Amino acid sequence: MAKITQIFLLIFCCLLFSCKKETNIILGAEKTESYLPLIKDKKIGVIGNQTSMIASAHLVDSLLSLNVEIAKVFSPEHGFRGDADAGTKVEDGIDVKTGLPIISLYGKNKKPYSKQLEGIDIFLFDIQDVGARFYTYISTLHYVMEAAAESNIKVIVLDRPNPNGHYIDGPIREDGFESFVGMHPIPIVHGMTIGEYAKMINGENFISKKCDLIVIEMENYTHDMSYDLSIKPSPNLPNTRSINLYPSLCLFEGTTVSIGRGTDYPFQHFGAPYLESNYSFTPKSREGSTSPKHENIKCFGTDLRFQGNFLTAINLNWLIKSYNNCSNKEKFFNNFFDKLVGTDKLRLQIISGKTTEDIKESWKEDLSKFKEVRKKYLLY
Repeated sequence: MAKITQIFLLIFCCLLFSCKKETNIILGAEKTESYLPLIKDKKIGVIGNQTSMIASAHLVDSLLSLNVEIAKVFSPEHGFRGDADAGTKVEDGIDVKTGLPIISLYGKNKKPYSKQLEGIDIFLFDIQDVGARFYTYISTLHYVMEAAAESNIKVIVLDRPNPNGHYIDGPIREDGFESFVGMHPIPIVHGMTIGEYAKMINGENFISKKCDLIVIEMENYTHDMSYDLSIKPSPNLPNTRSINLYPSLCLFEGTTVSIGRGTDYPFQHFGAPYLESNYSFTPKSREGSTSPKHENIKCFGTDLRFQGNFLTAINLNWLIKSYNNCSNKEKFFNNFFDKLVGTDKLRLQIISGKTTEDIKESWKEDLSKFKEVRKKYLLY
């Protein structure tokens, strides 16, 4: 009976979410008539990955079929084909299908250097983001825009929906906590598309020299619209549910709790060997997660695949409850947590026994200020 109830809830949630979905969104990449004249007779550097699709064709293949000269392809974290583990170094290479050189912008080489920019007239950026500060595609965007500005190269961003664009939440990244998972002083969930975010990078002087930027806007899109990704944006975000849970569950990456890497349902459940629950899973090494946390150890926790509606705010209750139920609280947080959150305040608030309500109240003033700044760059 419980299983039937779970299945019913999942179907209900899917129907509830999909009924708001707009089916006639026209992506920036699909508006070839808008950007083809801008890149004609130019040498193009494409920044893309497996999400850079126009219907069933990859952007690179589409451009080549239109006789656009592509000089090089640059890829973000997880690689051009999107199959590398989080945090794994991705090597430069050659695309088997097209023979084009692929330059990795992850690892030591996060920013294109001058030699890599030789022979490029325009950058074309087309990557599906998920709207969280610590999802590193916006950090790659920053470095591409910075390098382009320094070398007087135009950047064209082909805009795509933000599947978490319906809310804004989390602490603002503070000074002293800058990293590749926290480049800018924004909240964890920023509520902007990749094109809008590019405008903010320019407008808020996140880079020292403004980039010559053009955003190819979408049509028929609004921020309160749901959007199911047809291609997973990274190996461990396989579906709409995981993407919606990602901003909340990713906080566990800075703790001893597993979010299900190495299982069939990453970012859809969480657990640890020391938690008490009737629900359990055992992380295993697999493609996209070769060394998962608590590998081959049974973890007890919570299955979120069937629980309630889609989130419209960061859920801190799961994190606080897990900390309170941890017998070795001194080991619960690791060194990555503060970097991930962008401040040490959240960790200290949880340790001191603050409630979700207390913590979120402390975010309100900064979030209000950010929302005012954000308004300047909204396109939808």
